[in-house]
Amino acid sequence: MYKLFFLLIAPLLIFACGNKTAGNKTADNNPVDTASNNPPVETKAPNSSYKPAFKGQTRAPGVKTTTPYEGKVLTDKLNSPWGITQLPDGRFLITQKEGTMRIATNTGELSEPITGLPPVVNAGQGGLLGVTIDPQFESNRMVYWAFSEKTPEGNLTAIAKGKLAANEKQIENATVIYRATPAYNGTLHYGGRILFDGKGNLFISTGERSDLQTRPQAQLLNSALGKVIRITTDGKPAAGNPFLNRNDARPELYSYGHRNVQSLAIHPATGDLWEAEFGPRGGDEVNRIEPGKNYGWATITYGIEYSGKKVGDGITQHEGMEQPVYYWDPVVSPSGMTFYSGDSIPEWKNNLFIGALSGTHIVRLVIDNNRVVGEERLLANEGQRFRAVTEGKDGALYAVTDGGRLYRIGRK
Repeated sequence: MYKLFFLLIAPLLIFACGNKTAGNKTADNNPVDTASNNPPVETKAPNSSYKPAFKGQTRAPGVKTTTPYEGKVLTDKLNSPWGITQLPDGRFLITQKEGTMRIATNTGELSEPITGLPPVVNAGQGGLLGVTIDPQFESNRMVYWAFSEKTPEGNLTAIAKGKLAANEKQIENATVIYRATPAYNGTLHYGGRILFDGKGNLFISTGERSDLQTRPQAQLLNSALGKVIRITTDGKPAAGNPFLNRNDARPELYSYGHRNVQSLAIHPATGDLWEAEFGPRGGDEVNRIEPGKNYGWATITYGIEYSGKKVGDGITQHEGMEQPVYYWDPVVSPSGMTFYSGDSIPEWKNNLFIGALSGTHIVRLVIDNNRVVGEERLLANEGQRFRAVTEGKDGALYAVTDGGRLYRIGRK
């Protein structure tokens, strides 16, 4: 009798276990224990009593990289670096908040400051911000960057382009191609990340400029504040933008309802655009961006005001507004980010890495089917505000910090 029962039930047990194993693999076939009992890496109490909309939206199980890796300081001589991108020869082009760029080798040797850029408003969160290079850089040497610009009406986020001179000492023919208006006399929430979309257009991010009087701009389709924007390299609205044929909206807008987006990255496997943005007191978000969608600020949020009061009506969900894939409370202050596409550390494949400012670490998020299933904190003992992170041609991550450091994070 017992033998017959085992013969009947054994295939069912094997089938169930097989399903569980299959369900716990990421899209790139890296095993991830989504049913893990590992505690979240965040141990502090949240600022609010808000409940997530779905399981795993915050405080995902903690994970730990098993491949031996190390974080090495290549230099500490940068001056408030903000953006970093890799050149075709493997060196890095880095922006400094004051308004100059530097070139760094992967051993930490720095060029003299590169000049020739338009003046920046180097105050508050402003200055020289994100940077990227043209996909045809080897032939045209074109560089694109974001910066805070002073105008008669106030300060704004501007996008410029220019040619890196052959001697690498200056940018030639710098031209402003786009201005995110309206301008405002404030020095906060400029956004400022910039990257190519794979079709030769530019994604750029803006903030809603922080103050209560500018906050509603994030929901206005006739404003460029609190948005993800897609433009051509001449600053025109890109073909296929979601609001191109609407009279009540700016044609350059791609998504809206954002607070302050300092993180943009494209998933190497899916081609999807992802962003991370600052919340107030709690409510930092990671979003998968879809064209034309409203991401909710300041109608919905998982954060509260710095005073402790609720933001608006104190709601976290609203019809027609997208939920974040992930959020933090307390905040980590997510800045520049990148997906890992290399082979040097296979378990990092397609993971998202984000520089955390107030969190003073690099966030590693394991993503499965557009959901976060694991979180790790890298270099948390360094005590650095990680401003931006990118992947090098050697399969390592490279990160810059507000303290002037350039790190290489890779296999030992």
